[in-house]
Amino acid sequence: MINELLWVFLLLFIFLGVIASYKLFGRTGLYVWTAISIILANIQVLKTIKVFGFVTAEGNIIYSSTFLITDILCENYGKKEANKAVIIGFFVLIMTAVVMQVTLQFVPDESDIMSPALEQVFGFFPRIVVASLAAYLVSQFHDVWAFQFWKKKTKGKHLWIRNNASTMVSQLLDNAIFTYIAFVGAFGLESFFTYGRVHWEQVFEWPIIIEIFWVSYVMKFVVAVCDTPFVYWARRLKKEADRADG
Repeated sequence: MINELLWVFLLLFIFLGVIASYKLFGRTGLYVWTAISIILANIQVLKTIKVFGFVTAEGNIIYSSTFLITDILCENYGKKEANKAVIIGFFVLIMTAVVMQVTLQFVPDESDIMSPALEQVFGFFPRIVVASLAAYLVSQFHDVWAFQFWKKKTKGKHLWIRNNASTMVSQLLDNAIFTYIAFVGAFGLESFFTYGRVHWEQVFEWPIIIEIFWVSYVMKFVVAVCDTPFVYWARRLKKEADRADG
């Protein structure tokens, strides 16, 4: 039961964090939150948990908040500002991956006790980054496009339709691409850097992979529904957020 309570708490805390960032710092706060969420999501996803009776990878909530951010930016400022957040996330993820891979190449001092932990987490990071980058770019640009598409179709009415219709399809694309590269087969970047060759290597058995895929999507679906009130809230905060932007 503790995992379920933590999941609900984290959902509320993260969405309230997005709103607080927007209210206090305007669009800048949303761009900063994008960078934070991309880094944390790619670390959290390395942890597998059991929640509501199902096995899934962590990071679903914090990553889903990036869709909330692009929807807020789309609604309040348009496609250009939303795509800017996507590019920021892409840049931050690449820079983090490169910096941490170089960091791992440093020879630790005899007094060091954290290097093995860093190697265990970030040694797997390149594969996660490739999976995340591919899934992130496809799903986020689709989300921005779909949001604008439904906004035109509904003539600016029914915010809940474009928020959910764009996010739910985008989340499905993201989940399919990420799960395949991260857990089924990848480009073998870790092996390439270590042995100079590329190969396919499956991380989990198929039953676990299938469970992770569907449970992750269902949770992202629930998160997408839950973020709708926060998009409405952010729309009401636009004038206040604009003043914070200066």
